[in-house]
Amino acid sequence: MSADDPMTTPRATGGRAPDVMRPGRWVQMREFDDGEEVDFAIVGTGAGGGTLACRLAEHGFSVVAFDAGAYWRPLEDFASEETSQNKLYWTEERIVDGDDPLQLGANNSGRSVGGSTVHFAMVSLRFRPEWFKARSLLGYGADWPIDWREMWHYYREVERALKIAGPVRYPWGPHRPRYPYRPHEVNAAGLVLAKGAEALGIPWAETPLATVSAPRGLSPPCVYRGLCVVGCATNAKQSVLVTWLPRALRAGAEIRDLAMVGRVETNAAGRASGVQYHRGGKWRFQRARNVVVAGYAIETPRLLLNSATAAHPDGLANSSGLVGRYLMVQANQAVWGRMDDEIRAYKGPPSLAITEHWNYEDRGKDFFGGYAIMSQGPLPVLWARTLLGARGLWGDALKREMQHYNHVAGLKIVGEYMPQERNRVTLAGERDALGLPVARVTYSLCDNDRRLGAHALAFMRRQLQAAGAHDIWDQEDDTAHLNGTARMGADPRTSVVNADCRSWDVPNLWICDGSVFPTIGGVNPSLTIQAIACRTADRIRALAARGEL
Repeated sequence: MSADDPMTTPRATGGRAPDVMRPGRWVQMREFDDGEEVDFAIVGTGAGGGTLACRLAEHGFSVVAFDAGAYWRPLEDFASEETSQNKLYWTEERIVDGDDPLQLGANNSGRSVGGSTVHFAMVSLRFRPEWFKARSLLGYGADWPIDWREMWHYYREVERALKIAGPVRYPWGPHRPRYPYRPHEVNAAGLVLAKGAEALGIPWAETPLATVSAPRGLSPPCVYRGLCVVGCATNAKQSVLVTWLPRALRAGAEIRDLAMVGRVETNAAGRASGVQYHRGGKWRFQRARNVVVAGYAIETPRLLLNSATAAHPDGLANSSGLVGRYLMVQANQAVWGRMDDEIRAYKGPPSLAITEHWNYEDRGKDFFGGYAIMSQGPLPVLWARTLLGARGLWGDALKREMQHYNHVAGLKIVGEYMPQERNRVTLAGERDALGLPVARVTYSLCDNDRRLGAHALAFMRRQLQAAGAHDIWDQEDDTAHLNGTARMGADPRTSVVNADCRSWDVPNLWICDGSVFPTIGGVNPSLTIQAIACRTADRIRALAARGEL
């Protein structure tokens, strides 16, 4: 069995070291003592923290990774039913405000080992190269301190690790090698997107997805059950839970589940010394030579701000005053219509066809940024809630509309909203059950964001009409994929971490998740987060080799 074959994942342990399956037997993994100083304590096990834990352990570092959620075995612990899977989402209290308060929960955060990748839609897309220098080349946002060609190398590493299933020739961006696995067959919902795209004269493709289209180790090929966004119960989905973390365990890392980290401690020398975490009904302290915060765009700044000291009165890594600022979300508007033929859009992964036309075409826009359009396959409970929330249907009106469920087709965007300093995460006066300050999330759209949304809705209406849909209506207000709040940069005055995800202020404090994004792009962020984590691990190994860690 190869080093990157996924294993059946360990059960939620709640205090004992998890097991990992080796060929023919179960092996107990090492468990570190709190008093034992490990090389890296990593807070969060999602796309950033879980990937980094794997790569650092494989580089020979001792690693303990913490997650507030449970360590699930999908084959045993996941149900094929929407509402029972709410255990995968971060639904604890947060306060939202601003001109356009965000809806938080299943669409943008996770609470389980593996993070949001346990319930993500598996869409795995590369950034457009120009986005890494958006300010210099495109006139908006901020430049990343990383070159796109280097990121292309790490994108390829992640695509191989996840065995991405995608088209032979992806029609946008620089030439790239074939995806590791063949594309999934496009379902009827995807063919609606394809028909509309061809009628309008724009390219489309099968969506690159992190679910296997042929057997891989203990992962069977996708069986197109359509329950991807509530947790894949067959292990076909190549989440962090079933790819990077088994490798991390085999390399000697410990994954400590049901452990909520409340504070990063620092010593008199101004260096991080470990983390305070709550597990098994009490607070504990894990010593570490380095601390990595990878809690994503809300929990990362919440932890850094809550770790304030006399030497860091505004929170750790916050000499720039930017921890929590430049919170970004992505546009997620949709257009829905009814087809004469049965579509049964729920059959298969939710987004099997895509066009990135408006990510790569800058002519014909009255806004900065871009967006990708994807076919949609909402599950029935989600669809009923969409009809209730977006159209106000209830009672008999809702039941009548649900009768058309199998004929519904939809197009939805992932679009680039602008980074704005006023959009931010702060600490509220309220406290949670552990006594930690609750996060306050403040968000307002700008004029550019509204123009992007209007352009996308108008184009998707044309596309659905060209595909033969009728009774078309818009879902105008929806967002997804939080990023920003601890941006990377080349100047400590205007960023929180450098290109290696290393804090400018605390040399052994690292941040490695979507919070480091200076801009958000018009594609799902998980592939980029994992690529950044792989790069960060390699940079840490190089620093250690030079004695600069």
